Amino acid sequence: MSNETTKIPQATAKRLPLYYRFLKNLHASGKQRVSSAELSEAVKVDSATIRRDFSYFGALGKKGYGYNVQYLLTFFSKTLDQDELTKVALIGVGNLGTAFLNYNFLKNNNTKIEVGFDVDPQKVGGEIGDVPVYHMDDIEKVIAEHDIQVAILTIPAPVAQSVTDRLVQANIRGILNFTPARLSVPGNIRVHHIDLAVELQALVYFLKHYPTYAE
Repeated sequence: MSNETTKIPQATAKRLPLYYRFLKNLHASGKQRVSSAELSEAVKVDSATIRRDFSYFGALGKKGYGYNVQYLLTFFSKTLDQDELTKVALIGVGNLGTAFLNYNFLKNNNTKIEVGFDVDPQKVGGEIGDVPVYHMDDIEKVIAEHDIQVAILTIPAPVAQSVTDRLVQANIRGILNFTPARLSVPGNIRVHHIDLAVELQALVYFLKHYPTYAE
């Protein structure tokens, strides 16, 4: 994201890609304007939150008119750096990692898994989803050669921290962590934890204790 988004709340920043995806679909369908109520229904975020999110960027719409789809799409494309490709390294080509390589964020024009890493001799040296797979021993060298700043971790939890330490040395700036391990990194590196087991447990808890869902 551009420097402009660093001034807004983190919760707002996380919603921007959601808005952008919907706006792309609207634009593709030929729609020229959209209200906050229509956005709310589509992305499941209340209208007041959407208006507040947009207000951080100035006057993006007009009362009684709504928002110009083309203008919003262009604005958020620039804000989210959609014209700048972010190359990603995938660490761990197991079942989940293989799924990521085959999918490779096809709908995101600015994000691409460039390389994968594993220790399995049957995978190292080959390609999965047109992505070359290198040996874990070559992490630092390959990441530097490809100028990669983001990594996805889909490796066993016991080795997550040691691999993260190597990524730090390789000047990785962001890590998407799919392991249960809570990683220790310097303050200049951002880590997003996605623990699927915890998310599933939370879902089951809410189903049992909050049977009526409301935003």
